[in-house]
Amino acid sequence: MTETFQPAGAASGTHGALPYAPGSAEFETMLDKLGEVAVRTGLNVLPGQQVIITAPLDAVPLVRRVTEHAYKAGASLVTTFYADEETTLARYRFAQEATFDTAADWLAKGMAEGFRAGAARMAITGSNPALLAGQNAEHISRASKAAARVNRPAMEIITNFDVNWSIVATATPAWARQVFPGVPEQEAVARLWQAIFEVSRLTSPDPVAEWAEHNAILHKRAAFLNNANYAALHFTGPGTDLTVGLAEGHDWAGGAEKAGNGVVCNPNIPTEEVFTTPHRLKVDGYVVSTKPLSHQGTLIDDIRVRFEGGTIVEMHASKGQDVLARVLDTDEGARRLGEVALVPHSSPISRSGILFQNTLFDENAASHLALGQAYTKCMRDTDGQDTNALAARGANSSMIHIDWMIGSGSIDVDGLAADGGRVPLMRQGEWVIAA
Repeated sequence: MTETFQPAGAASGTHGALPYAPGSAEFETMLDKLGEVAVRTGLNVLPGQQVIITAPLDAVPLVRRVTEHAYKAGASLVTTFYADEETTLARYRFAQEATFDTAADWLAKGMAEGFRAGAARMAITGSNPALLAGQNAEHISRASKAAARVNRPAMEIITNFDVNWSIVATATPAWARQVFPGVPEQEAVARLWQAIFEVSRLTSPDPVAEWAEHNAILHKRAAFLNNANYAALHFTGPGTDLTVGLAEGHDWAGGAEKAGNGVVCNPNIPTEEVFTTPHRLKVDGYVVSTKPLSHQGTLIDDIRVRFEGGTIVEMHASKGQDVLARVLDTDEGARRLGEVALVPHSSPISRSGILFQNTLFDENAASHLALGQAYTKCMRDTDGQDTNALAARGANSSMIHIDWMIGSGSIDVDGLAADGGRVPLMRQGEWVIAA
């Protein structure tokens, strides 16, 4: 079901003035704070460490701030790969039919090799969520599968949390126009920047210190859940009655965590979630989405699925159902879960009232599930265990990892103990356990 979303400026009473218009002194100050938080809190770059950045062309101003702070932190080399949306779109308009199964395996191999050598990964997001709207859906699906296949070695390094990595956002004109339709472009960009700065916790005098306090709260919630060691979660609410079994030896995480190379970093800026690995064979019941999912130029709305034995056996969407069907057919693991996350309904992103159409933000507005690849970092004692051993414990494997929101102010969540005991965790979307 589609909600009515109000612009950030409207919610905060900032009609008229644009406090963070690009080029203003206020904007430059905040952009520098974002660059600093991205490096110090997000990546926590080590002296002598290389950094690999991926970003859209419109992110150049932020990339320059991130690069500057990375070198100040001691980075030995910062390398940026830019993506141009017009050339991406040109492929779908003009490329030959037979070429959509082609992917740049040489680049994927280079990225994976860089991460294996210890480079940190910084992804700057901000692409146009509607870029591929109206393009051939089969071509998009084939190209996505090809890219997922060649990028899998690098993806596994990230999902295994072997190196420190982080994602932050930049406001771009194309993205801003989608978030604030009908608003003049300059105003839309300024409003989007304002929203990014606010929900990324950058408006305080010392954002790095505020992030440390926020991380401490997330760590306490994760510690509570780990000490409880629930066998499953039970989600109930309008259209939802879903039991999500948890993987054997699952581990809850949230906020800053230690990567395999020993670096404590925040993979997502912003983040409001605590999350863990569900058991790929132990998900049963039905659930509806509470916010639209933006995927490859399509808004998939009112998702309704039923699980049996961990697999989606029935699915429906009022909008974008054909795209959802293609996602579920990506591979065998695409119909199973790789993540379950709890987010309070009162999170800053939820309060903003904005549908960002960007997973980095929208997943932190509500409790959510992820189809596909599991984060094995959320499992204990995995050293020496191969894919088969992890699968036996419940970890899912897939070429995709796609989050979609199931939380709201009407959803309750209980923890289910192995002995059948039930403990309230969230009521009407809010935590009932102490932070």
